[in-house]
Amino acid sequence: MIKQFIAMLFALLAAVLYAINIPVSKILLNSIHPVLMASFLYFGAGIGMFGYSKISKKDKKEKLSKKELPYTIAMIVLDIIAPIFMMLGLSTANSSNASLLNNFEIVATSVIAMVIFKEVISKKMWMAIILVTISSTILSLENIEALKFSWGSIYIVLACISWGIENNCTRVLSSKSTFQIVIIKGIFSGLGSLIIALILRINIPSISLIVLTLALGFVSYGLSIYFYVKSQSIIGAAKTSSFYSVSPFIGSFLSFIILKEVLSANYLIALLIMIIGAVLIVFDTLAITHSHDHIHIDKEIKKEIIHSHLHFHWQGKQDTHEHKH
Repeated sequence: MIKQFIAMLFALLAAVLYAINIPVSKILLNSIHPVLMASFLYFGAGIGMFGYSKISKKDKKEKLSKKELPYTIAMIVLDIIAPIFMMLGLSTANSSNASLLNNFEIVATSVIAMVIFKEVISKKMWMAIILVTISSTILSLENIEALKFSWGSIYIVLACISWGIENNCTRVLSSKSTFQIVIIKGIFSGLGSLIIALILRINIPSISLIVLTLALGFVSYGLSIYFYVKSQSIIGAAKTSSFYSVSPFIGSFLSFIILKEVLSANYLIALLIMIIGAVLIVFDTLAITHSHDHIHIDKEIKKEIIHSHLHFHWQGKQDTHEHKH
């Protein structure tokens, strides 16, 4: 129970740290190309976590092996694609909308976790997924009457799908060294984006902007990913993503405060729907369901009948109880 509580705190901390990324990146994108921005953010994560690992020396988990190589490669490739989509979207989309749209990552993560990795998704989680999808669709519409979609929002949704797949790849690796995972993510994903930027002949920004972006990457990507992976190793990909769902609301609030953005009617409607979805996600994650098998003797046919009863409990309460039959 204590480990699960700590895992939830890790997921929430990861959410808060990542939330800082949206409004600050929006400002930096005025001077840095989206592809280079994605590169420096991940480089900051990798370099920063390498330094932190040397100071901390707490991670005694097993290192990644050749067995995990396919998932490691997939993780790196997706971490090259996703932030580029995110920065391209953020460069044109409203920052508050972009923050809320990040919750679509939960939908992608949960559905992939169910289909490929056989994680169980409850009715509450399905309802939350539907609500988050509806909210994301509203945020993606530039003009509801004409049903015109915003390309910025579509890029962000594509980033969320990419990260949803990547989250499940990382889930497979999460029992291994957390520091190693984050360092590999940061260095190789940053390098991949940098190569793309050089091929496209994108202008390199000033040293001061690079240093600032690297620092943002360490905080919002490096430390955030570190706590996210730690949480995943205890409560799984779908549940970690559910607690991570507070990040868009924090990011949206910061965007409103820092960037003084005007909140549209679309945003307010989507916000209400998203809050209901997020509440359902949290309730689903805090709940435990399990079943008991019981044996009864049917007096008429004189045979044993075995059946199960599903019970619902809240985490934190004692699990001792009795049932009458």
